[in-house]
Amino acid sequence: MRIPSYVRKVVARLRAAGYEAFPVGGAVRDLLLGRRSADWDVTTNARPEQTGKLFAHTVPTGLQHGTVCVLVGRQAVEVTTYRGDIGYSDGRHPDQVVFLDSLAEDLKRRDFTINAMALDLDSGRIIDPFGGRRDLRRRLIRAVGDADKRFAEDGLRPLRAVRFAGVLDFSIEKKTFAAIDRARDTFRQVAPERIQQELVKMLAARRADRAVELLRKSGLLAEILPELLPGVGFAQNSFHRHDVYRHTLACLRHAHGDGVFKLAVLLHDVGKPQVAEGEPGQRTFYRHEQVSAEMAGRIMRRLRFANRDRERVVALIKNHMFHYEPGWTDGAVRRLVRRAGVQLLDELWELRRADAWGRGPGLRAALANLRQLQARVEEVLAEDAALKVSDLAIDGNDVMRVLGCPPGPQVGQVLERLLEFVLDDPQLNQRRRLLKLVRECGR
Repeated sequence: MRIPSYVRKVVARLRAAGYEAFPVGGAVRDLLLGRRSADWDVTTNARPEQTGKLFAHTVPTGLQHGTVCVLVGRQAVEVTTYRGDIGYSDGRHPDQVVFLDSLAEDLKRRDFTINAMALDLDSGRIIDPFGGRRDLRRRLIRAVGDADKRFAEDGLRPLRAVRFAGVLDFSIEKKTFAAIDRARDTFRQVAPERIQQELVKMLAARRADRAVELLRKSGLLAEILPELLPGVGFAQNSFHRHDVYRHTLACLRHAHGDGVFKLAVLLHDVGKPQVAEGEPGQRTFYRHEQVSAEMAGRIMRRLRFANRDRERVVALIKNHMFHYEPGWTDGAVRRLVRRAGVQLLDELWELRRADAWGRGPGLRAALANLRQLQARVEEVLAEDAALKVSDLAIDGNDVMRVLGCPPGPQVGQVLERLLEFVLDDPQLNQRRRLLKLVRECGR
């Protein structure tokens, strides 16, 4: 088995001092699946203060929970004392942590069988008291022991079950899945930041579409993203094979990107039911991209996303509706680039590609149209023309000097008008010519 040398060093040091020590949890699971793991955890009967004395470089990341982060060069290994948790009155944190001397007791407190395995580096034996290897073969997510108890201990665990199912393309064992709905009250106590982190990991998975459907069937979607539910069974028109919700899942299935990008895919049509007009099967959805972008912004604030991530998703959704025509002027192409932002173009093309796959009818034509637009944009970008106010050959100080006006909204308005001229004719972006246009724009 290929175990990183820095992990072996940590385990060897603990054992040389007379303690038990085993790699444990997700890294062991990934090892058995042939997946590379970036995070390695070690469990031991050494107490935190004993672990700290054995290593030159440590960080006390969670001493109250028995965890010491051991630094080996640039690598980090979390070493945690065998422990048991007593009481979870808030559904998130144990009321009391007790240190134990038994590996079996430590594994008993873990969430799922596939995460409750340890590795004996001396013998190569997998210590697996709850059938984790069997569940890996069966491709099952199963709670350790009583699922209701495991979920009551940490309200995030129901969402983790769905996330693991999506990441690993596993099924959730029946009793474990049934317990998710019963855990919704505890789930509501989980901090939005923790939900956000799990959601992003889930959406980054290859089968994110399957995970979202598991959220819906389990009842968790109503807790996390209730805005998606009106799209279930909401018929569209002849341009779409699926209802709004199934279309979204189909888009996710064909989308490639990180979890934040896939959130844009998930929410790109969330506003359709609100703006729909016409009969089922013949509906129109004017301005749905604007409404969907606004809804996405509110959702991401609720889930405490960083501003940069929220702005990225909102911009992608707001600009995802376009249909290129060969008759577009270069100015029209530049305006599209300006609205979306050069830095988001690749993701915008990917969103449109996934959207086309999700619609079904007219796929070849839609993809060909997108390729034509991409080629046209590349030609325009090669000209290195001005696409934003800061690219202009003059700035606000020049505007104020020519017009004799103080700082204020007028300066920005004049610069925006100048940019509109330049978008249509890049040759105008010369200091002398722009200064001449300032007075006209300032009237």
